[in-house]
Amino acid sequence: MAGVPLTNEQRFKKIQNYIDRMPSLSTTVTKVLEVCNQPNTSPNDLNRVISLDPVLTGQVLKLINSAYYSLPNQITSLARAIIMLGLNTVKNLALSTAILGSLGKEDSFQCLPMDTFWAHSICTGVVAKALAARKKIAVSMREEYFVAGLLHDLGKIPLNNCFMEEYRQSLALADLEEGPLYRSEEMILGFDHGMAGKKIAEKWQFSPAITESLCFHHNPAEAPEEHRDLIAIVALANIYANIYDFGSAGDKFPSPVDVSTLQEMVGVSWDELVSLNETVTAEIEKAQVFLKVSREA
Repeated sequence: MAGVPLTNEQRFKKIQNYIDRMPSLSTTVTKVLEVCNQPNTSPNDLNRVISLDPVLTGQVLKLINSAYYSLPNQITSLARAIIMLGLNTVKNLALSTAILGSLGKEDSFQCLPMDTFWAHSICTGVVAKALAARKKIAVSMREEYFVAGLLHDLGKIPLNNCFMEEYRQSLALADLEEGPLYRSEEMILGFDHGMAGKKIAEKWQFSPAITESLCFHHNPAEAPEEHRDLIAIVALANIYANIYDFGSAGDKFPSPVDVSTLQEMVGVSWDELVSLNETVTAEIEKAQVFLKVSREA
């Protein structure tokens, strides 16, 4: 059987098995997400959950004491660190730690360079959050835009890991045609990273908005209406990251048609997008600190 190409159905089964074998989110992370999704959560509620997990406690303290925050005195109290960072930042740290623990290792990246992949992901998250601020989205909701942007390409990780040769072909075809990678993935594998991303999101029980952004960020017009605005913002942020070469996740040729359609959906001009450059550069630095702490789990 060696050398016999897999059918699309066999590939689909292989991806499903890969995702099924991925570890579940830890009990602590699951509880952190539950607590943070409740409307009246207090820092004290989160402190009670995190204090039972020495690794996550250490990461929260490492983040607040990192060079980015440049505090005059070291913070040693978990409760104080949670208050200073805010519930959403702590929630995102917990989620990022879990994801990078499962999918962020070097051996998960056979065809895509790991560091440029995460640089692209960080930029997309940062721009999505900046656009949410521009659109006057409630402050409490903006972190979800960051996480949706950060995670939007997760589905590429199992695809490039399970089907190394075919994925190289997909990348080469996208370059040759100067077209979107997801279309090359569909032609060569029979499905794209949006499908794989949705499977990961379902396994880890992400929120519906983040699940749908993993699935529909290349075609937000087809997404359920409830989360279409968030997905359109993530899609535009993804194109921004590609155009300005903040890292790379294999998509080098955004369609001009997509850009104008998304600008219309989001309601921003290109000049408004360009005006975010300074903010984006500063926020990327912060997000890189955030992910560095997550990686040190």
